[in-house]
Amino acid sequence: MKQQFMEALMQESLSGVARIPKSDLHSHAGRGGNIRYVSRWANTAIDPPSERFASLGGMADWFVAHVKCHCPGLEGYLIRVQASFIQAAEDGIRLLALSFGLDEVRALGGMELFIRTMNELRSRFAPETLFMPELALDRGSNPDEAKEEFEAALASGWFRSVDICGNELAQPASRFKGLYRLARSYGVMLRAHTGEFGTADDVLEAVEELELDEVHHGIAAAQSPLVMKRLADDGIRLHVCPTSNIMLSRVESYGSHPIRQLYDYGVPVTVNTDDLLIFDQTVSQEYLNLYRSGLMTAEELNAIREEGLKAYGPGKGGRG
Repeated sequence: MKQQFMEALMQESLSGVARIPKSDLHSHAGRGGNIRYVSRWANTAIDPPSERFASLGGMADWFVAHVKCHCPGLEGYLIRVQASFIQAAEDGIRLLALSFGLDEVRALGGMELFIRTMNELRSRFAPETLFMPELALDRGSNPDEAKEEFEAALASGWFRSVDICGNELAQPASRFKGLYRLARSYGVMLRAHTGEFGTADDVLEAVEELELDEVHHGIAAAQSPLVMKRLADDGIRLHVCPTSNIMLSRVESYGSHPIRQLYDYGVPVTVNTDDLLIFDQTVSQEYLNLYRSGLMTAEELNAIREEGLKAYGPGKGGRG
């Protein structure tokens, strides 16, 4: 597959890149589909954002006003999750991590019905994709109040990883230390959003306090050679989302994206979509964006593709 992938990049063939197996390890389930699919279902035109967002809040407001309003409620949510699986299948995603919140579990009536519904959607629309569901908590939530529900979700044995997302400056990552120790006891992968808006020190603090296996975003680590060396030495994989970083005003362009520095320092990195329904760039398009910008060679991008395809066996957690 290496040669086919490199040739597709060099020919700038989106369809060619889409045919090659890839991973998407950072995608929020209700925002991971193709905007045109949702537009057709809602029978209305939904255009992607025309300018960058100044904050996560601005992005969330845009999503509600331009997408969620056309597919509201439980039916609309399920259509958006369905769109995520369809998109994965169409883009050659063989390893897919979709994140879900406890509120989504509650909305479907509890874990049993939630698991059955999601498994049916996956089986119907992306049967050849290895699905790795992720349990996500909001960074602003109260860890003590979430503990009982969090553990019940992990006890189902369905989730393969955990994450904290949202405003990473809301409270220190250390507040979630107890929940992450609990998650480790269930053998799941420990991940967290960090270094998307914060600093390299924030990345290191989250990795150390939560004993993370992997990091969502983490691009601020490029500010510090010492932090990058630590990540590289410990094999901490960063799930990078180039267009998300640009659209949220964290990076100026594909050609200046810090994935270059991270890769050069030996930090394991992958390429992902984050919120495809908003940013409107598939994994295949993300690879082409990085290649066309001249930031990385086709061979380097293939190495990143292969990094993302390192599957985790059933029940495998991380380094612990």
